[in-house]
Amino acid sequence: VQLQASGGGLVQAGGSLRLSCATSGRTLSRFAIGWFRQAPGKEREFVATITWSGTNTYYADSVKGRFIISRDNAKNTVYLQMNSLKPEDTAVYFCAARDSPIYYYMTEREYSYWGQGTLVTVSS
Repeated sequence: VQLQASGGGLVQAGGSLRLSCATSGRTLSRFAIGWFRQAPGKEREFVATITWSGTNTYYADSVKGRFIISRDNAKNTVYLQMNSLKPEDTAVYFCAARDSPIYYYMTEREYSYWGQGTLVTVSS
């Protein structure tokens, strides 16, 4: 599975961005998807995850109430709507996938496929 993350950019604090994670050549509908991020000089951390059906989601405490993960399986795309952005949200954002009919996952090692990342910069 090849994942393509897009939608990053420069935004002022308090602004919004929507990231997309798309695949080509294979449907995402059987896959749990996770978003992770890596800030400069820091380890990659979990942001949000969603089950294949879109029914269940889970968020890191740092983004809960501000970010929304969703998916459109017909378009083979998963989204991360990021609102009320803060400078500390500045990072490269990665999407990841794991073939799973039921669960979602919150650790890197549980994912099999990764996209290349998209940079989000939030200015103060």
